[in-house]
Amino acid sequence: MKKKWAKMFMASALLAGVLAGCSGAPKSSGSDSKTIKVGVNLELSGGVASYGESLENGVDIAVDEINKAGGVKGKKLELIKVDNKSEAAEATNGIIKLTSQDKVTAIIGAATSGNTVAQAQIANDTKTILLTPSGTSPNVTVGDDGKLNEFVFRTSYIDPFQGIVAANFAADKLNLKKAAIFADSASDYAKGLASAFKATFEKDGGKVVAEEAYVGKDTDFRATLTRIKSKNPEFIFIPGYYEEVGLIVKQARELGITVPLMGADGWDSPKLVELAGKDALNNTFITNHYTSEDPDKTIQKFVTTYKEKFNGESPNAFNALGYDTVYLLADAIKRAGSTDSVKIKDALEQTKDLSLITGKITIDKDHNPIKSATVLEYKDGKQVFNAKVNP
Repeated sequence: MKKKWAKMFMASALLAGVLAGCSGAPKSSGSDSKTIKVGVNLELSGGVASYGESLENGVDIAVDEINKAGGVKGKKLELIKVDNKSEAAEATNGIIKLTSQDKVTAIIGAATSGNTVAQAQIANDTKTILLTPSGTSPNVTVGDDGKLNEFVFRTSYIDPFQGIVAANFAADKLNLKKAAIFADSASDYAKGLASAFKATFEKDGGKVVAEEAYVGKDTDFRATLTRIKSKNPEFIFIPGYYEEVGLIVKQARELGITVPLMGADGWDSPKLVELAGKDALNNTFITNHYTSEDPDKTIQKFVTTYKEKFNGESPNAFNALGYDTVYLLADAIKRAGSTDSVKIKDALEQTKDLSLITGKITIDKDHNPIKSATVLEYKDGKQVFNAKVNP
């Protein structure tokens, strides 16, 4: 705990220095005449490195494509990457460096909601565009005080939408009436999903018979899962990240829990199959942003490109979201006709029906994309398309 507070103190001190020298004027590109500098602040190591690495792969492919096609307004995109090590304090340090030292036009990241929120104040105060590909908590773009984070946007839909989709899927598609919720008590992501799921499931006539919590980094969930099993739920909703979820699914099946299990995009990592095992993942579902099985020609072109670059590996949703985030930013810069941050912000706010890999999106008043969600089912360790849900 002492080390954590020391890091936070150092980040606060650095932030004070940055803000002291900030004029609050609209920010123009710090790039030279031939490039547009874009910061990348991702979890490239630490607890959720799988997300950051997947996003990075998608970002790299998109930038390579755009630059080969002539760049944006004749300028090449230049990536400047920092590793936030899956920690909020490091995410803050990262944006301080990118804005004060590197003078980037915009920043892509972080992967998680908490590490994005840690950057929001600096993004607003320095007038730097901050685009999170996968931060799904509502307070990423609208703070807990209800105020819009003016320079913060996202490519993913928000937690409540995923929770609503999961609840409707359990009630309408699976025809189930009794559910349990097992969520990470320290995660804004998990709490937002759990709250939306419960409200919607009960509104649909279902009953939540058990609500249990775990803490990130836990490894033994057997006692809690035994309590859940005793309530005889027909379905268990487990919003969380793959590190814990993989072990939860494995241990649940070992305890004889055979009912459907469901989560959201936080499950989406190749590591999940390694942790849970292929058999344990049968009869589990997730809400997600897209599927590589979609026959759409544009999606299949992306899938082919990704497979060629990464030894036949199919791109997951985080790969696609990283890719889409670059194209969302590039489209806004083109329409803005400038690297002036206020003009880019205005262009992002005016985004309408932009076709991307994860869907056709329109940005709403809260800087969230309006787009479809996909429900995927795990079968023998592979994600299989199950249903598509429109907003």
